[in-house]
Amino acid sequence: MFNLVMLNVDWNNDRQAVPLDRIFEYTANQIRTQFQQGNAPNLDGMMRLPCLFMEEGDADQIAYVGRIFNARVGGGEVVIQYAVDREVPPLRNRFIFEHRAAFDMTQRFEFSRNHWAVKDTDLFQVLLRFQRAPTRQMPVVFRLEEHEAVDPLQASAMMPFAGAFNAVYAVIEQAARNAGMRCNRADNIWENHAIMQDIVSLIDRSRIVVIDCTDRNPNVFYEAGIAHTLGREVILITQNPDDVPFDLRHLRYIRYLNNGEGVARLQEDLTARMQAILGR
Repeated sequence: MFNLVMLNVDWNNDRQAVPLDRIFEYTANQIRTQFQQGNAPNLDGMMRLPCLFMEEGDADQIAYVGRIFNARVGGGEVVIQYAVDREVPPLRNRFIFEHRAAFDMTQRFEFSRNHWAVKDTDLFQVLLRFQRAPTRQMPVVFRLEEHEAVDPLQASAMMPFAGAFNAVYAVIEQAARNAGMRCNRADNIWENHAIMQDIVSLIDRSRIVVIDCTDRNPNVFYEAGIAHTLGREVILITQNPDDVPFDLRHLRYIRYLNNGEGVARLQEDLTARMQAILGR
């Protein structure tokens, strides 16, 4: 399934508003039921789906694929914050109209109406079928989702699972909250049978990955390599500069002391760095 949001707006912005009474127009009844909570849309569930952002029209208007990462109801509208996936080439409405049955958009008038629909088809399968959209090369040791889905407000922390680092992790969590993000580490989630798969999945959906090089933990270094390979924003921290691997010493890192004053300063430095990354 995917969200279809059609508005006559500039999709290069990152925030738009959809009239509340236009939610679920051109949506099949069984899908509407699935994504309703009482009389309100289940926005959390809908945000898990990829999104096709379109202007009205069936000609040379440009449409984009991306994700909605925040949605709230207010004043008769649903205000959304979103990110366009720059790895997926923009589409022309003419192309979508030509293949409208595959996109579950069979009614012509739908192309001239501002609305938000949920479509019961796999958006990426349609793109692969008709446009050969790029896919990722898959590893064999762990699993990656075929299509990248970075959560712009997700941060993660890679560090030893030891009690001595709990206070440091609490500081990383608070720094993420200060920057308007949320933070996890793999021992706080259980989505897969193998913890390594949970770690990889968390890194894969994170916008920012904080790597603590303290004590030269080999698992943490392996996770740093995954984060760099996936192109994530990595923030290195350490109590001891000698713990930063030789291959990473050309990168900037945050040094901190493991005491009250030191972790307070670490929180300030991390908050500033996260805010700078989000502000790009």
